[in-house]
Amino acid sequence: MAYEIPRSYDLFINNAWHRSSSNEVIEARSPLTGEVLCTVPDASARDVVEAVFAAKVAWPAWYRLGARKRAEAIFALADRLMAEIDRFAWLETANTGKPWRESYANVATAADRLRYYASVARALEGNALPDGGNILSYDIREPLGIVGIIGAWNFPLNMFLGKIAPAIATGNAVIYKPADTTPITTLEIAKLIAETLPSGVVNVLTGRGSTTGEAIVSHPDIVKISLTGSVATGRAAMAAAAPSGKQLTLELGGKNAQLVFPDADLDRAAQGILLGAFMNQGQVCTSGSRVYAHHQIADELMRRILELIPRLRIGDPFDKDTRVGTLAHRAHMERVLHYIDIGKAEGARLVTGGGRAKVGKYPDGLFLQPTIFDNVVSDMVVATQEIFGPVMTFQRWGEEFELLSMANGLDYGLAAGIWTENLGRAHRMARAVEAGRVWINCYNLFPSGAAFGGTKASGHGREDAFETMLEFTQVKNVIADISERQRAFF
Repeated sequence: MAYEIPRSYDLFINNAWHRSSSNEVIEARSPLTGEVLCTVPDASARDVVEAVFAAKVAWPAWYRLGARKRAEAIFALADRLMAEIDRFAWLETANTGKPWRESYANVATAADRLRYYASVARALEGNALPDGGNILSYDIREPLGIVGIIGAWNFPLNMFLGKIAPAIATGNAVIYKPADTTPITTLEIAKLIAETLPSGVVNVLTGRGSTTGEAIVSHPDIVKISLTGSVATGRAAMAAAAPSGKQLTLELGGKNAQLVFPDADLDRAAQGILLGAFMNQGQVCTSGSRVYAHHQIADELMRRILELIPRLRIGDPFDKDTRVGTLAHRAHMERVLHYIDIGKAEGARLVTGGGRAKVGKYPDGLFLQPTIFDNVVSDMVVATQEIFGPVMTFQRWGEEFELLSMANGLDYGLAAGIWTENLGRAHRMARAVEAGRVWINCYNLFPSGAAFGGTKASGHGREDAFETMLEFTQVKNVIADISERQRAFF
């Protein structure tokens, strides 16, 4: 069943739709047909000022409402979302090209994030500091105030709700900017927010990073920025935020390693490796695109991986049997194809894929074959730069020190996967690998409550967990003299 997409959207400020002061618009296109799905405003600095004013008015009352009442409102938003899960999954697929089955799971995950934070925010406590005398000292956690959140284009719906949930659950108000290429589900969820949350608590501004994003990051009344994007985008945000001393949570790029040991269950590893490398067409910051297999089992592992490739059905993303959809937009498709050409030129052996795939119903669709390179050397471009597409490199190793040198040899440090049946080795290697998230005998699982974030150039701060709420609050300490006598200065 197809659903209607409005031809244009306005800005969502103070639970109402506002015309932008900018005359510039951005086209959101279908990655299946290339047609324009809708246009959205390129919000100006003046629009950001208007949204910040709405948030400034809203957040004190939202905080004073209390954790229980805030939780009730957030639960209501989650319920409204799940009541329309089919529509939101369809809209997500229409705008991103990801398989419907993944979009459906993303909606359910987003609702779970809302419910998780609504629940655990009620357990957010301060500390009483025992003195043993007549001094009472205690800490309370308070919201920061107004936070700016900037999302990426690969998981627009999940990212929107997953990022705003800890911020609003702790009493903050939000200015949110979705990616300019995939804004539709964010704007449609804004309609649900207008029905469930007080005015001004969540404001959505569409626009380019160079205009709207920069205005959000540099606004003096926005005290924190949470951003998901490339390393270059993160560095630009740090520079823009520095003059006002904003707090930053950055979830940036990754070039993530999957480590396969001789005792691994190869059938399980082969399936997990493909999930890690090709979920969402490889457009995942945690994509396990670097595979390191012990030389004793490398050839057999590759054979089993190639046996599974035909099961990665490329096709109509709205078909529930499809496993590989399109890339999100044309410029990104050209970028990924360029990296594949570089891999060939560098001398890596193309084992499978390497080009565009044709799907009869969508002759202009941005479909790309899952691509695997073997005989890769660690300093090749395809082994060192984040491609953010369905491209996997395969290397062999003999000694653990060699493996760790390769796995930890890049500036990235977001995620890693370990495949072994030896429990001690698994946990020893989990400590040795330089990554913020390590999966053992699995990959790309994201349960609510599990802290997610990177090290090194992959960012700092944590998301999806209790720790995230701490990053959206500040500690106030209160000290009281409970004695009955006056304390003299001299």
